Amino acid sequence: MLILAGTPIGNLGDASARLVATLREAEVLACEDTRTSLKLLSLLEVESRPRLIALHEHNERALAEEIAVLAAAQDVVLVSDAGMPAISDPGYPVVRACIEAGVDITSVPGPSAVITALAVSGLPTDRFAFEGFAPRRAGDRASMVRALAQEPRTSVFYESPHRLAATLEAIAAELPDRAVAVCRELTKLHEEVVRGTAAELAGWAAEGVRGEIVLVVGGAEPGTADEGAALARVQELVGKGMRLKDAAAEVAAATGLRKRDLYEAALASRDR
Repeated sequence: MLILAGTPIGNLGDASARLVATLREAEVLACEDTRTSLKLLSLLEVESRPRLIALHEHNERALAEEIAVLAAAQDVVLVSDAGMPAISDPGYPVVRACIEAGVDITSVPGPSAVITALAVSGLPTDRFAFEGFAPRRAGDRASMVRALAQEPRTSVFYESPHRLAATLEAIAAELPDRAVAVCRELTKLHEEVVRGTAAELAGWAAEGVRGEIVLVVGGAEPGTADEGAALARVQELVGKGMRLKDAAAEVAAATGLRKRDLYEAALASRDR
């Protein structure tokens, strides 16, 4: 069996009794960084020493089938350095390999920076989208902002403290009044949540921010969808290879506009 185990994202006290018991019983531990996992075992007073397999972004696809074979014969516990495995951390290829091999998969749920940031942000939680790490390149950031302009759901991003100011500036340039929360060092000693508009937080971040960052961006207000921008987004998706029908459906879901209207407008634009 493959066991996906969530580990603390900062505060060691968030390690569950079930996590400790699972680590004590583990014979094989696939971990993002063996040094980090060994330190965690020591801090949790886990005296047993399972076989450690380093599983990181550079080798997880190559090792996925091997770990699936191991998990078919014995329990393999998979952990990342912090939080739930496979959520912008190693794990997804192994999960897929185990599914294809018919290996059972379970989890020991634990802390998640995504859910923690969303909960404390003060932004709507009924519908949200996790977007992983915010884009590094200016052009990709611009595309992200265009999507945010029409996105009604709250969006959650991981971000580097070195790029936070640039990301907030890009959002503020187009959506200065959009509600934003920067969640820094969650569950740690210097935890901080700063809330405000994109313009306000862009100015704050320009002074420099340290630590691990989760950026939460409020959704577009109902009725603010720009039909021209929505059509441009449909055309952009089609240009990337998506079927027109599917592109219209995706943009309609994000903007609240009618799928049929977007579809017909895109068809009409082809005939001009």
